[in-house]
Amino acid sequence: MGTPLSDHVDPAGRAVAGEPPVDQWDAGEPPTTGGDAVPYPAAEPTAVTHPADEDVAVAEQAGRTPGVEERGAGPDEAVGVPEDANPDAAGEPAAAPVPGGAGRRATALALIDDDELRGALEAILLVVDEPVTEILLAQVLEQPTERISAMLERLSAGYTAAGHGFELRRAAGGWRLYTRPEYATYVERFVLDGQSVRLTQAALETLAVVAYKQPVTRSRISAIRGVNCDGVIRTLVTRGLVEECGTEPESGAFLYRTTTLFLEKLGLDTVAQLPPLAPFLPDDVEEIADAPR
Repeated sequence: MGTPLSDHVDPAGRAVAGEPPVDQWDAGEPPTTGGDAVPYPAAEPTAVTHPADEDVAVAEQAGRTPGVEERGAGPDEAVGVPEDANPDAAGEPAAAPVPGGAGRRATALALIDDDELRGALEAILLVVDEPVTEILLAQVLEQPTERISAMLERLSAGYTAAGHGFELRRAAGGWRLYTRPEYATYVERFVLDGQSVRLTQAALETLAVVAYKQPVTRSRISAIRGVNCDGVIRTLVTRGLVEECGTEPESGAFLYRTTTLFLEKLGLDTVAQLPPLAPFLPDDVEEIADAPR
């Protein structure tokens, strides 16, 4: 028969009642006395209950289905996601905001005042060659279309009230500066005087050669006149009376001819209506015709 559990012996040889030696318990081995094994007391499992699970259990006992508000949102649950959200977009990284995009645009819209807007509109209207729409002005200046329209109306009324020689007028779906009708006489005089500059004798002679010999090269013109005509040709081209019309196949030199403006100035329909040249030709015309090009 084995020794009772309470009859353990301490180092001094005395019997000790109570628990078995510590070394056996710490080693995880059941204490033995005289060959009879005493089973090690097994630890009872302790159930760990999550607070959310307790809420679910309470809700189920009450006959209710726990919602997000009752049981709380878990770490993997999306709170506040619309029902019609695109499921394909899940897991995709959000688009990074453009640096300074909306903020810089809002700052630009806030900084421009009425004086700056008025000056910007006047500067643009001075360089346009056709009526410009309010939408285009709003896009360029990054301002609301309504504000652009109101400022254009104010500018137009201001020019009229101040009696300027020009006016801001709506035309062809846009806005453009025009001279006032009462000053048309002065404008016409200025324009006509600028266009009535007479051609020099050298320019007239060169123009006549081009008209009767077209298409013709500069070297051929110089040979007929006996002097260099490069500067005169440039003047006629600038005036719009002569233009280039290709190159000569043999030499690659530029060919020149008269323009429609030349016919308009002379009141002709075609160059075939030019007067005959024979009465004005010199006696040595054959030598001139044989001159190298």
